[in-house]
Amino acid sequence: MKKIIILLLITLVFSSCEKDDVCAETTPTTPKVVIEFFDAANATDTPKNVTNLKITAANFTSSIIYNGTNKIKVPLKTFQDNSVLSFTLNGSIDPTSDDNLDEITFNYSRTESYVSRACGFKTTFLLDSNTPVLLTPDAANWIQNIVVVKSNIENENETHIKIYF
Repeated sequence: MKKIIILLLITLVFSSCEKDDVCAETTPTTPKVVIEFFDAANATDTPKNVTNLKITAANFTSSIIYNGTNKIKVPLKTFQDNSVLSFTLNGSIDPTSDDNLDEITFNYSRTESYVSRACGFKTTFLLDSNTPVLLTPDAANWIQNIVVVKSNIENENETHIKIYF
């Protein structure tokens, strides 16, 4: 009798769930900007791995670390029309004396669209046509050039930005 009651309760709980109660991992949500790294010394588009790259947003203490890859995905701020990110080469290892920080500003407009009750809203980005990505110059920039490949950031299936170093 106890087993029957438990089965009835389980059936009741799961039968009241609707499709929109769970956001499936395959549901497209707010995309990250896809950045691919290339060798600046090579005239062709030769991918180049970054090593010990630390990315930190302005006014944030936590960072994202990338190591041994030539393609990364970085989140942009969904509550304002720009994101200032510090790209620190050798930033994830000690000592910090060889760290090389380059600051990049991403300028964009945002569009929000409703996905579902469980997933909420997603934001897509359109990089500004006049000043989409700005590298703050300093005496020792490790980033040599930034190229916008795709201004519409609607998914993570394609490269949006190329960085040459």
